[in-house]
Amino acid sequence: MLAEFSIVPLDKGESLSEYVSKILDLVDESGLEYRLTPMGTIVEGDWDEVMGLIKECHHTMREHSDRIETKIIIDDRKGAENRISGKIESVENKLGKELKK
Repeated sequence: MLAEFSIVPLDKGESLSEYVSKILDLVDESGLEYRLTPMGTIVEGDWDEVMGLIKECHHTMREHSDRIETKIIIDDRKGAENRISGKIESVENKLGKELKK
């Protein structure tokens, strides 16, 4: 499954990279396939791995903030693998060109 998530501390002002970097370190160390985007992180794996990672990230951010917002979008397609790059490749194949990534 794919999950896109973002965790935002609501009490830390405008610049959040200090806090987001703590979460991305956990994601990177998880061993799961992931892509960082300007608005969130996409992770691929089985349900328990992905949800366990998001839970760990949520609790870690709570250690640094009194109020956080966590958003999760899940795309769970039976039997599908390598969706992080596969979904993009499928669209590019249909267009006959590479898109910006």
